[in-house]
Amino acid sequence: MFVSRHITASLVVAATLLAAQSAFADSVVRTQPIEAGLSPKGLARIGDYLKNQIATNKIPGAVMMIQRRGKVAYYETFGVRDPATKAPMTANTIFRIYSMSKPITTVAAMMLVEEGKLQLGDPVANFIPAFKDVKVGVEKKGEDGKTTLDLVPSRRPMTVQDLMRHTSGITYGFFGEGLVKKAYVDAKIFSEDVDNAGFADRIAKLPLAYQPGSTWDYSHSTDILGRVVEVVSGKSLYQFEKERILDPLGMKDTTFYVTDKAKQPLIAEPFPNDRKIGNDAEMNDPRIVRKWESGGGGMMSTIGDYARFARMIANGGTLDGKRYLSPKTIAYMGSNHIGPASGVVNGPYYLPGPGFGFGLGFAVRTEPGVSVMEGSAGEMNWSGAGGTTFWVDPKEDMFVVFMSQTVQHRGRHRIALKNLVYGAFEK
Repeated sequence: MFVSRHITASLVVAATLLAAQSAFADSVVRTQPIEAGLSPKGLARIGDYLKNQIATNKIPGAVMMIQRRGKVAYYETFGVRDPATKAPMTANTIFRIYSMSKPITTVAAMMLVEEGKLQLGDPVANFIPAFKDVKVGVEKKGEDGKTTLDLVPSRRPMTVQDLMRHTSGITYGFFGEGLVKKAYVDAKIFSEDVDNAGFADRIAKLPLAYQPGSTWDYSHSTDILGRVVEVVSGKSLYQFEKERILDPLGMKDTTFYVTDKAKQPLIAEPFPNDRKIGNDAEMNDPRIVRKWESGGGGMMSTIGDYARFARMIANGGTLDGKRYLSPKTIAYMGSNHIGPASGVVNGPYYLPGPGFGFGLGFAVRTEPGVSVMEGSAGEMNWSGAGGTTFWVDPKEDMFVVFMSQTVQHRGRHRIALKNLVYGAFEK
């Protein structure tokens, strides 16, 4: 009897999910690729590539969307969402988007900037007092040959702009070498469940890896920016984003945790041996609700949800007749904020790569060449540690969103998919 009821319940859930998938797919207006200036033969190579990645057990599955000239020219699913259940990949599959949370948090902060409630030059300590006397860790080698960490005062305050462009001096401990990074790992900042205020205080107790404003270094900066949004708005980060961005854009499945049990089967999973992100960091279980709302890497989303966000950016801050940011603000965010005039130098782990600078919340392409990936100057992009990526190409009036769950193959996929997409252009 129990088995029979269990099977019946499972069938009901499966039928519900398939119905939702069908309704979602039907809501997307597609066009013939050639109408968007793309070659059907060229786009078919994308499918061939991803099917090969699945057949050779690189990834369980994937979903990808290309919109150009306001038309969805490519929108396909591949493989399975979970290698354990073999449930097929569907358009409403929910992914850990990790650092693709950063552009959303930065848009939230820029809304406050537009309203005059926040300025990019404001010291972070104005909102989080614990950052007032933060020290910079400088490695020094003693006479005995051992390297120690000398703590020195910061030469200038860390600013909101520093948080947005990763020049705060804050770092990440889960990858790279150095005594400051080791201090992050040793501090076990994830060991206790704290809210954004508590997390910011933890980071403020650790030394900075660089002087504020001096060096681009990938970091928890956007997590701290999320706390600034909370202090200025008087709301939790999720509450503010839900009211101002997520709900108005129709991003109904973009959250920090998947609490709806009916939607938990939609969560994409990687292969069991492909969960390790770095030192003391593995893919999280979003079914377990924590107090922390990581503005830098904690969100879950679907391709449809994130496509609406990307489309808003591509449209210069509007979608469906509603304005979220001014076109000048979007252009400002997509400018290079770490160019020569900024005085910022690239750290040893410069993730944007050659030919790219960094704006506010995005990497920005400064040269059409140089990089091993095809693309256009002016492109805005960022990716997630779990295998998701997106980019907006204003010159070509195009955005692309790709979602999969893999750590091991994410970098290779980003390069291959960009080259495949641009290789499919007809005009």
